[in-house]
Amino acid sequence: MEQDFRALATQYKQALLEDVLPFWQKHSIDWEQGGYFTCLDRAGNIFDTDKFIWLQNRQVWIFSMLYTQLERREDWLKIAANGANFLAQHGRDVEGNWYFALTRDGQPLVQPYNIFSDCFAAMAFSKYALASGEDWAKEVALQAYQNVLRRKDNPKGKYTKAYPGTRALKSLAVPMILANLSLEMNWLLPGEQLEQILDATVQEVMTDFLDPARGLMYEAVASDGSLVDCFDGRLINPGHGIEAMWFIMEIADLYQDPATIQQAVDVVLNILDFAWDQEYGGLFYFMDADGHPPQQLEWDQKLWWVHLESLVALALGYRLTGRQACWDWYQKLHEYAWSHFTDPDYGEWFGYLNRRGEVLLNLKGGKWKGCFHVPRALFLCWREFAALSGE
Repeated sequence: MEQDFRALATQYKQALLEDVLPFWQKHSIDWEQGGYFTCLDRAGNIFDTDKFIWLQNRQVWIFSMLYTQLERREDWLKIAANGANFLAQHGRDVEGNWYFALTRDGQPLVQPYNIFSDCFAAMAFSKYALASGEDWAKEVALQAYQNVLRRKDNPKGKYTKAYPGTRALKSLAVPMILANLSLEMNWLLPGEQLEQILDATVQEVMTDFLDPARGLMYEAVASDGSLVDCFDGRLINPGHGIEAMWFIMEIADLYQDPATIQQAVDVVLNILDFAWDQEYGGLFYFMDADGHPPQQLEWDQKLWWVHLESLVALALGYRLTGRQACWDWYQKLHEYAWSHFTDPDYGEWFGYLNRRGEVLLNLKGGKWKGCFHVPRALFLCWREFAALSGE
């Protein structure tokens, strides 16, 4: 693959606007009850009508983001509003905590045990407020964001299964999502507060969770940032580590910090070297840092979001640094992702492949896969290659 950035930009643009978005617009919108269907088979048929808060909020964010950053299309804003209004009415308990799952008509199914429901609510309503100009949406966003700040040191609260005081671990997922979320909220936050939060999250991610000896990003460490020799303490989640690094790159670019950008690129390249399946290609889902058997039985599956986040990180890293290693890895990941996950017959991307790269689950959406990683990555890669081509 030669460096034809204009052709790559066109490829991502067409996939987003002519394939992926039309799939979700046609099959996922629940105009009767509000919100979205996410459990869609290969052809877009609905196989479950439950509504999962992460995916509901993420779809609000996608269509609000495209409305504000790409084109002010009324159909996109209407789709975002369909989810935002449903969630504002049904998504929270009386104390303002966001549930994890609802029935089709909005009855709560799963308690608000998960901080990421609040994270994605803050993201969604911040962007929807920007798109719609609705003051009530700003209030929802800020309230959800305060929930995140309040819960970040004890994310599951009373719903945690961990016994107190024995092995206190903290998760990379919390500071990495807080970094991205705070960037999303920047237009609603005082500049001093934003800078303080971003500095703290970057410091925590790049100090506590990064093993400088191996150049790998650990999924969980002790509260003081030290490594813990157990299943959870040895866990490497390649997709999370790489996604966190492009968040860090964006923050470092905002604050003109080239050293941190280079460090983040180094980590991406190290994770790719560690996680690439030398026999079948693609990136493993979970790995043990010391090569022991992982506890996750799905460890060797190849997942859509892991590869898409890697494409984003490599495209961004290449634009910011020009490093040849980024481009070499980009070509390798591009070839694998576009030849294995795309579905030319029915549209959108498959989510779950077995280790050999064969389709494992014949679906386009479910409890965890919705209208988020694919369209976001397509939009971001389109943006990066358009910039690289001088457009």
